[in-house]
Amino acid sequence: MGDYAHPEVLVTTEWVHSHIDDPNVRILEVDYEPSGAYELGHVRNAHLVDWKRDINDTVRRDILSKQQFEKLFSRLGVGRGTTVVLYGDMRNWFAAFAYWTFAIYGAANVKLMNGGRRKWADENRAWTTDVPSAGRVEYTAGDANQKLRAYLPDVKQVLGNPAYALVDVRSPAEFKGEISAPPEYSNEGAQRAGHIPGAASIPWAQAIQDDDTFKPVDQLRELYASKGVTSDKQVIAYCRIGERSSHSWFVLKYLLGFPNVANYDGSWSEWGNAVGVPVENEAAVPVAVH
Repeated sequence: MGDYAHPEVLVTTEWVHSHIDDPNVRILEVDYEPSGAYELGHVRNAHLVDWKRDINDTVRRDILSKQQFEKLFSRLGVGRGTTVVLYGDMRNWFAAFAYWTFAIYGAANVKLMNGGRRKWADENRAWTTDVPSAGRVEYTAGDANQKLRAYLPDVKQVLGNPAYALVDVRSPAEFKGEISAPPEYSNEGAQRAGHIPGAASIPWAQAIQDDDTFKPVDQLRELYASKGVTSDKQVIAYCRIGERSSHSWFVLKYLLGFPNVANYDGSWSEWGNAVGVPVENEAAVPVAVH
């Protein structure tokens, strides 16, 4: 995997194919909409992880708790010696979101299949609709590593601090304030549009190639350095709900090896609805939802 800082966090589609029957490997597919992906066909022996139900709390706005994470891994048969491989649709958005949540609770031996569903399909590899079973284990998680996560007060506290870099990974239209959410998620917009003051606009998709695999490390380093995002700074990435920024968090932390990277999963759906927080808007006519 080139000269990435932590190449061990990525596996190729060929590696997955050759380990598809390995009892010490648990393959997990994480999709935005399982009915349009996993249920139509998935990698053989891959288990579905529903991002809304399995890695988010279904009642309050939060990721799953430590106890919920332990139940998930126990149900999936993930033991301490199990290698977990994540992949999914939407160019691995939600697979990266799962990776981030798993990392918070100290999961070891977790890897991302470089290229996700798209690369597997482009290589004409086989799909199945068979749903695998897994023997239940008792998994014990570590305490949450809060250094990987940023909250609204954390972001407010570092505004204007040159030791920090805020990275807005949304589309340019969202960053400028022309729209408050992507058109396909128009019902999930915020009351105000724009971006957090001082944030650098580095859309998440600029880190990947046409086949959805990650760009070489030199290109990634230049991408972020050109916007003033360097490894000597403490970086906070955000998007709309934290899934796209998980993808960028993964790039910064593991591929580039930045020592201090946090994902602000409250993101614009929280900041853009909060009362009294500063907002920068570059649109000719600012969007205000009533």
